[in-house]
Amino acid sequence: MNTDSPATAIRPIRRLLVANRGEIACRIIEAARALGIETVAVFSPVDRLARHVAMADLALPVGHDASQGYLDGAALVAAALRAQAQAIHPGYGFLSENPDFSAACEAAGLVFVGPGADAMRALGNKTRAKSVAQQAQVPCLPAAVSGESLNEAAARLGYPLMVKAAAGGGGRGMRRVARAQDLEQALAGARVEALAGFGSDELLIEPWVEHARHVEVQVLADRHGHIIHLGERDCSTQRRHQKILEEAPAPGVDDALRAAMGDAAVRLAGAVGYVGAGTVEFLLHPDNRFSFLEMNTRLQVEHPVTEAVTGIDLVQWQLRIAAGEPLTLQQADIRWHGHAIEARLCAEDADQGFAPQAGDAWHWHLPAGPGLRIDHAFPTQPGTTGAGTWFTVSPHYDSMLAKLIAHAPDRALAIERLADALARTEVHGLVTNRAFLARCLRDPAFTTPTLSTGWLALAQPGWPAPAADAGWTALLAACIVRERAARHGPLGGWAATLPLPGRLVLQGPDGIVEPAVTIDRPPERGAHEVVADWSCEVTLDGNAHRVIRQGGHQALLDDVPVAYRYSRHGAQAWLQTTPFEAGALLLDHRPTNRDSDLASGQLRANLHGRVARINVAPGEQVEAGQSLITIEAMKIEHRIDAPWAGRVQTCQCQPGDQVRPGDELLLLAALDDPAA
Repeated sequence: MNTDSPATAIRPIRRLLVANRGEIACRIIEAARALGIETVAVFSPVDRLARHVAMADLALPVGHDASQGYLDGAALVAAALRAQAQAIHPGYGFLSENPDFSAACEAAGLVFVGPGADAMRALGNKTRAKSVAQQAQVPCLPAAVSGESLNEAAARLGYPLMVKAAAGGGGRGMRRVARAQDLEQALAGARVEALAGFGSDELLIEPWVEHARHVEVQVLADRHGHIIHLGERDCSTQRRHQKILEEAPAPGVDDALRAAMGDAAVRLAGAVGYVGAGTVEFLLHPDNRFSFLEMNTRLQVEHPVTEAVTGIDLVQWQLRIAAGEPLTLQQADIRWHGHAIEARLCAEDADQGFAPQAGDAWHWHLPAGPGLRIDHAFPTQPGTTGAGTWFTVSPHYDSMLAKLIAHAPDRALAIERLADALARTEVHGLVTNRAFLARCLRDPAFTTPTLSTGWLALAQPGWPAPAADAGWTALLAACIVRERAARHGPLGGWAATLPLPGRLVLQGPDGIVEPAVTIDRPPERGAHEVVADWSCEVTLDGNAHRVIRQGGHQALLDDVPVAYRYSRHGAQAWLQTTPFEAGALLLDHRPTNRDSDLASGQLRANLHGRVARINVAPGEQVEAGQSLITIEAMKIEHRIDAPWAGRVQTCQCQPGDQVRPGDELLLLAALDDPAA
C-alpha cells in the first residue's frame, strides 16, 4: 500500500480536543502530554473546576446544561476549530461510537481518533456486526433472522434466552428471559432502556448459555492494513450485566485458545477495514468454545489491565495511528507479563440495589504502592500526593469515580494488592462500592479460574450486609469528642481539667443515639503493651466501651485492635472501618418522636434520578412487591416496589421529575388501615 496516499499520509497532531470528561479525559490528556501534544478540555457548567479542566492546556465551555454539552457533536467540532486543534479524541462515551460524529470530524478537516464512520456502522449495531462476523468465519450464536419477529425467533431458539439492545452496550437494554410468558415484559423494558441510552429501541435475542464467561480481545489496527491483537481480558464479574472487576490475562485461557480468539478478532476487524483500538467481545462456553457477542469500536474502561500485562500504552497508540503512523509492533512482539486486575470504584450503595449516589465528599485519599495504578478525576490539591478535600459527584453523569489497577507476577498477588488498595482508599461523605469490591475479591468463588458471569449473583445473597454496631458508634463518638477537646488545646499534657466529658446526639445508620464520652488518662505503658495517645470511655445504652487510640489510625476497641479512618465536615462525621463505613449527623437535640415514614406509608426516593413512569394511580389496590414507580438513574431503570399490599392514597411526583434521596414519592395505606 502506498503510504503517501491521502488515506495514510502522516497528519501531525499538535493540538487535541478531548470530547469527554472524568477519568478518561484525564487519561487521554496524560497520554497526549507524553507525546508532546497540547490538549483542549471541554466542560459543562458543573465541571468548571473539574480535574480534567485543570490538567489541559486550554479549556472551553460547551453546552448550557449539565447533561447535553458533552453529547453535542456540532458544538464540539466548532470548539475544536475555534481552538485550532487538528484532532478530536471522543474518549469512550456515546460519541466514540457515533458514526455521524466521526464523519462530521472528517468533514471539518479534523482527525477523529478512532475508526471511520463506515466501520462503525458495520460493527456498532449488534445485528449487522453478527452478519459481518459470520462472513469473516467468526463463531456466532444463532439469533433472529431477517424478517423474523422476535416472538417467532424466541419460539425457535427456546428458553432461557437473552434480549439485547442492538445498539450500544454497558449492560443497558439487556434482559434474561426464562419463560415465554415473561418475554413481552422483558422486550418492553429493554426497549425503554435502549431508547433512553442509545436513541434506538432495536432489539435482538440470542440463546442464554449457562456458566459462560465474558472474555474480550483487544485489537490495534493502523491505516496501512496492519492489525494485531493484545490478548484477552476476563470481564465475568458483573452485576446487572455491568462489569465490576476485569482482569488480564483471562484465568484458564491457554496459548492455543488465546491465539484462536485473537485470530478471530483480527479477521473481524480486517473485514471492515477497522482503524484504531477496538475490543471484540466473546462468550466463552464451559467447553472452551467461543461465540462472538459484539465489537466495541472504541477504547474500553478496562483497557489498563491490558496495558499493565503488555507494557503498551493504548491511548498513545490511538493517537499515533490517528496521525497516520504505521504500527511498529508485530504479533510475535506481543508478550504478556504477570497478571492485572481492575476494580471500578463507583458512587453507589451496593447494599441498596446499587443505587447511584450524588452529593459532596469532603475528604478523599488514594493509596500508592508497588504494582498499583489509579486512574481518577478527583481534584488535585497543591502539595499533596493522593489526598484532597471536597468534591461533588453530580447526578447527571456516570457514577464511576476511579479505577484501581493492581499488577503482580501472578493472580493471587494481584488480588491481594488490589484488596489492600481498596482497604486504604478513602472517600468520605457519600457511599461507594469500595467495601463491596473487597468482598468480591475475598469471596472463595473469585479464586476459581473459570468463574462465570453468573457467579456474583449466586454469591452475593450469602454475604451478610455490613452494619453499624455499638462498637462502631462508640469509636465514632470517641473521635468526635477527642476532636472537640483538641480544639481547646493540646492533650499531651493531660492537665488537671481531666476527665473531660462530652455528650452527643447522633443520627447514624441505626437511628438516633446519645452516647456519653469521657476522655481520661491513657493507661500506663505495659497495660496494653502499647503507647496510647488518648483513652475514652463511651457509655451507650447503659453499656460502657473503652476506646484507646494507639497512634496513627489504630485503636483498641474493648481490647480488640481496629484500623479506622475518621473525618468531619461541619455537622457531618464519617467513620471508615473494615468492612463498614458510614456517616452520622451531629444533632443539637433529639427530634420529636414520630412514626417512621415506612409505618406511615410514606414512600421516598432512595437515589438521585428522573421519574420515568408511575405505574399506579390514586385509589388503586396493589400487591406486596408490585412495581409502583420507575426511576431512571445513569440510564438504568430502578423500581420502587410496594412494601406491603395496600391502596395508593396520593402520588407526590410526576413523570419527568428529578428526585433526590428522601424526596416524597407516594403515600400507600395498608389494607387494614381505615384510610384505605
